[in-house]
Amino acid sequence: MDDGYRHSRQPWDQGPDHYGYQDNYEGHSHGQESNLEEDAQSDVTEGHDEEDEIYEGEYQGIPHPDDVKARPSKGAVPREDGPRGRAELLAERLEDEEQLAHQYETIVEECGHGRFQWTLFFVLGLALMADGVEVFVVSFALPSAEKDMCLSSSKKGMLGLIVYLGMMAGAFVLGGLADKLGRKRVLSLSLAVNACFATLSSFAQGYGAFLFCRLLSGLGIGGALPIVFTYFSEFLSREKRGEHLSWLGMFWMTGGIYASAMAWSIIPHYGWGYAMATHSHLHSWRVFIIVCVLPCALSLLALQLMPESPRLLLGMGKHDEAWMILKRVHDTNMRAKGTPEKVFTVSNIKTPKQVDEFIEIQSATGTWYQRWLVRFKTTFKQVWDNALYCVMGPYRTNTLILAVVWFTMALSYYGLVVWFPDMIRYFQDEEYKSKMKVFFGEHVHGATINFTMENQIHQHGKLVNDKFTKMHFKHVLFEDTFFDECYFEDVTSTDTYFKNCTIESTIFYNTDLHQHKFINCRFVNSTFLEQKQGCHLDSEEDNDFLVYLVSFLGSLSVLPGNIVSALLIDRVGRLKMIGGSMLLSAVCCFFLFFGNSESAMIGWQCLFCGTSIAAWNALDVITVELYPTTQRATAFGILNGLCKFGAILGNTIFASFVGITKVVPILLAAASLVGGGLIALRLPETREQVLM
Repeated sequence: MDDGYRHSRQPWDQGPDHYGYQDNYEGHSHGQESNLEEDAQSDVTEGHDEEDEIYEGEYQGIPHPDDVKARPSKGAVPREDGPRGRAELLAERLEDEEQLAHQYETIVEECGHGRFQWTLFFVLGLALMADGVEVFVVSFALPSAEKDMCLSSSKKGMLGLIVYLGMMAGAFVLGGLADKLGRKRVLSLSLAVNACFATLSSFAQGYGAFLFCRLLSGLGIGGALPIVFTYFSEFLSREKRGEHLSWLGMFWMTGGIYASAMAWSIIPHYGWGYAMATHSHLHSWRVFIIVCVLPCALSLLALQLMPESPRLLLGMGKHDEAWMILKRVHDTNMRAKGTPEKVFTVSNIKTPKQVDEFIEIQSATGTWYQRWLVRFKTTFKQVWDNALYCVMGPYRTNTLILAVVWFTMALSYYGLVVWFPDMIRYFQDEEYKSKMKVFFGEHVHGATINFTMENQIHQHGKLVNDKFTKMHFKHVLFEDTFFDECYFEDVTSTDTYFKNCTIESTIFYNTDLHQHKFINCRFVNSTFLEQKQGCHLDSEEDNDFLVYLVSFLGSLSVLPGNIVSALLIDRVGRLKMIGGSMLLSAVCCFFLFFGNSESAMIGWQCLFCGTSIAAWNALDVITVELYPTTQRATAFGILNGLCKFGAILGNTIFASFVGITKVVPILLAAASLVGGGLIALRLPETREQVLM
């Protein structure tokens, strides 16, 4: 007990940069006179340890830069000049970190697993749910948004791409910052950025503003997944870690279900929108975006009640803060178990020596932006060095293998997840086209048409003195048709074109039949009056219930896989879980050759998602366990950013083969899964190791 647990003073919180001390935390009483004498000498003896223990003592404030060269800072580690002295310090720190890792595991076991972990589980689960919602929200809102904001095909593609680009950048940047500024602090920033700009995007009327807001929204939520798994793992013991991190992964599935259900219930009801200004409207798809912000906002509020990771604080040398948090975890769990009298026996925790001493600029030095610039450059350098350490340091082999597994998994999974709805839409379009009516050489004189014309082709016809009023054209083509003295009033259209037509003495009043809908047509004495401005949403056409149902079932189908992975991951191991799940998913890909209908594609999608989720969960767990505390979120962010890059490629490649061939997407997905699964077996097994 002497090596792991020693008596130390406990801090009163007096702000972020100062600590005072109260009486020693003792397991037994020493006597009043002895305590008074110790207290009187605390200013000069604090931090002294007869056995050269690592805790360096009372915080003495920030030194002025001019004083740094004149004298070494109190608490700084004495070092030799040159690389040899630094190498010795690094070796000593590594030894300290190994001792801390085993002691911390013992402390977490003493704290128990109870109310505190379950509370944190749901708080972080909401953040992970927000990440799942972000993946689906644009794809659900896009069919309505493209009509509301008059989006071309290229603009639609960019809007779908921009979210993944933002999430990729957010994973890189925020994951790295979480190892330097703290898990809670950076996760709060991540959720705040997402909630703010996602809400603003619902009010953005222009394409540019909407695109910018969705980019920053994705940037914010991109850091959530790396930090959430890193943060939660540092409150779990070894025997609980794999199982409970897998349970946490269920919230991503919940995010997909939530987004699908909200889209299903809100977006088709176009009449829910209301006017904000003369030319601004908050339509139902915008209401849907606001509703999708709720998980993020709730998680952000609840997170303020949670503490920082004590494991990270110990790695930074902040012993007292870490001790207080661990005592809070212990006391919370003991009260919930009905044993509040049980005492937290830990009084001192191994704290690694700090190799690099960071000097903060005082408020009297320079201008505010100079001080901010110095802090920014210093933090950037620390994050960059940390990232290089993960990629080129002793962990480079593990990072390379994990990068291949993350990329192949994302390429196949996200590619197929986008490909499934596109194929279902393709089958719908083919069935729709098969019911198309063709009219050849028809002659219509003096008719009034005030109903919807849908899915028709009119060729070599002649329409004379006909009136089209308060009606809608839906998927109609007029080809080589002659219009004479016709009248179009209050007409709207969807996918309707006039090709090689002759139009004489015809009036178009208050219609959306703009110039691009007339292809190689000849106009003679025809007039366009008060054309409709903007685009017009057809809720029945663009908001098919089947699209939401497919995503809902796909998200729900991962529930069995989540349960199986949570129950078995600590028994079979991380590597077997990853390899087995990816190989089974590859086998499921070949069944897609038999998917020749909507129902068949939905069924195979559910099977694929259900088998692949176990690999995702095990991949999250092993990524957390392979890296030390000071590089954990950085490495996770790099790998998750690479995952989003794989998702972008998968979406682009797989979508390009819709309606052309199924062979390339299926073989590409299967080959990626097999290759990634086999390569993953070269990673070290981590289920028996403590968090470094």
